[in-house]
Amino acid sequence: MNVDYRWRAEVGDDELVALTRSHGGTPEPGWWDRIRPHSLGWMTAREPDGGLIGFANVAWDGADHAFLLDPKVRPDQQRRGIGTELVRHAAAEARRAGCAWLHVDFEDHLRGFYFDSCGFRPTHAGLISLA
Repeated sequence: MNVDYRWRAEVGDDELVALTRSHGGTPEPGWWDRIRPHSLGWMTAREPDGGLIGFANVAWDGADHAFLLDPKVRPDQQRRGIGTELVRHAAAEARRAGCAWLHVDFEDHLRGFYFDSCGFRPTHAGLISLA
């Protein structure tokens, strides 16, 4: 199957709600409309019929640092390299925008994906829970 990857392509809040639900997540309707203006860009992956099967958002600090957020691939389409391609394209677009670094954080069970498949490397980082 051909997958159509696009940078900053139109994507609707309803599509992202459905994609998040496909993972068992609890989406917040209106989320995408609220955060889109703060993004450097985003990647979409679509089936030939136009259905959204993958997404990754890239936020940034306006200069050197980009942040990979919310990457998702519909569960029935996983393990086909779609997520890896979303990240590869997102990194290339962040580089083209002048960013020097692409950051990501993730749960431990995703280490293999980010380190082995996508080329991230471990770093020291800190985190404060604000909840």
